[in-house]
This record gives sequence, structure tokens and C-alpha cells, in this order.
Amino acid sequence: MPIDLYYIAGSAPCRGVLITAKAVGVDLNLKETNLMKGEHMTPEFIKMNPQHTVPTLDDNGLYLWESRAIQMYLADKYGKDSSLYPKEPEKRALVNQRLFFDMGTVYQRFGDYAYPQMFGGAPKDEEKLKKLEEALGFLNTFLEGSKFVAGDNITIADHSLLSSVSTIEATEVVDLTKYPNVSRWLADCKSKVDSYQEVNGDGAEHFGQWFKSVVNK
Repeated sequence: MPIDLYYIAGSAPCRGVLITAKAVGVDLNLKETNLMKGEHMTPEFIKMNPQHTVPTLDDNGLYLWESRAIQMYLADKYGKDSSLYPKEPEKRALVNQRLFFDMGTVYQRFGDYAYPQMFGGAPKDEEKLKKLEEALGFLNTFLEGSKFVAGDNITIADHSLLSSVSTIEATEVVDLTKYPNVSRWLADCKSKVDSYQEVNGDGAEHFGQWFKSVVNK
């Protein structure tokens, strides 16, 4: 039976899942979900996910949402080895911390800054921009002496942060050259993530164009 993923291509969390799925060799049955048309509010969708969010995974009746939880699940169940999501408690703890850092700090602060402008017509908020820049500064520090965000090999934490940071890059709200470790890591991930442009780059660029078309009117 196919594994269904309800998603939108512009969403960074959705693309994080796509990167992980590609890395573990899972062929997802992609179901693009038009939020503007309320396709996430149908009784069928809400039965799967009462929070009616994307991404939502349906693995033969196992319904799972929250992108990082999906990434953990895919790596645990379908990973060929434990390199993407280590079994050792200490290494796994670091990957988990970076995943939650993305969810609660980097992506959260980007959303706090960008989404009110995109969807509410709010003006630019310099204080929220400073908080986003602070988050990227934290990431820059994490990457001192570390090739990837949780060690010397790519993990699902890199997948999650890659989708977020590439989206920030595409919107051009922050000059990433101010963060040399982040810039180096981003370029390295782009070259090493399988089918990067297909699974993430195109969606990030589309989101960036959309953002700029709305806020630069």
C-alpha cells in the first residue's frame, strides 16, 4: 500500500519531510492539498488530523502530523541504517535538540516575521527580524567546529533546518553571508542532499518569489 503525504510544495516543514523520505528511499504518494480551497478542512481530512495541518502522513492507517515527528518516524522505520537518526542516546539527543531548535526557534521566528506580512498585510517588524537574526546566530555558533548541525554527517536535523534556512535565503529577508558557518553548511547540504533542487530547492524558490511579490508591492 502506498504511503500518502498531504502537503504543499511551498511549505518548509513539508519539504523537510520530502528530503527525509528521499534519503531513506520511501516513495511517497504526494497529495497536494489546496489550503485556500479548504481541502484541509473536509470531514475526511479532519478525521485523519483534527488539527487539519500539513504535512500529514497516512502510512496505511497510521496518521501522523508535525513534520519533525514524521521525519523521526520515517528514519526509524525505513532508514537503511541509523546514520540519519542515531540510536545512541547521546547522539540522538543532539539530533532531537536541533530538530526542536528548528521547530521552536528558527522556523518559528521566521514565521513570526514573514507570515503577518504575507497573510495579514502587516508592516515589517524590525524587532521580529532581530529575533530571526539572533536564531541564525545561534545556528552559526552550533556549526563552529561541526560539519553538520549534529555532528560530522547529515542527519534528519539537517533536513529540517535545510528546508527552513533555504526558505529564509529565498525570501532574502536576511543576508546569510553574515553567518559564515551557516553559509558554508547550507552550500554543503545543497551539494550532498540527493535531488536537492527537486525535493526542496524549487519549493523554496517558489515561496521566496511569492513572499517578495506580496510584501514588495
